[in-house]
Amino acid sequence: MSESVVPVNLADRLSRFSDLWSQKTVAVLNDYEVKVAKLKGEFVWHTHEDTDELILVVSGRLTIRLRGADVVLEPGELFVVPRRVEHCTAADEETAILLFEPAGTINTGDAGGSMTKAAEVLV
Repeated sequence: MSESVVPVNLADRLSRFSDLWSQKTVAVLNDYEVKVAKLKGEFVWHTHEDTDELILVVSGRLTIRLRGADVVLEPGELFVVPRRVEHCTAADEETAILLFEPAGTINTGDAGGSMTKAAEVLV
């Protein structure tokens, strides 16, 4: 069977790695990448100047900190961080997420720094 007609099993893809804060591309849709990642602790405050960012919690619990408010996501819940909105993600426990954003989007946005990593393709 061709790879293009095989569904992506998120649990399977997430079981293939253990590193935190490292995005893995599991599918491509037009000019967008569908990525998964495992998080624990706090990320850096950053913005994405040119794109919105969709974050869906697969397992665990994620807090998306915005200036002036927090959004807390449980499994099965998603939030779209609008472009140019400064945010910081944090998880007290290991949390698995799915991201949907334009190909080539830098994980740390405008912040840069040591947590900047290119997404790896995970097939």
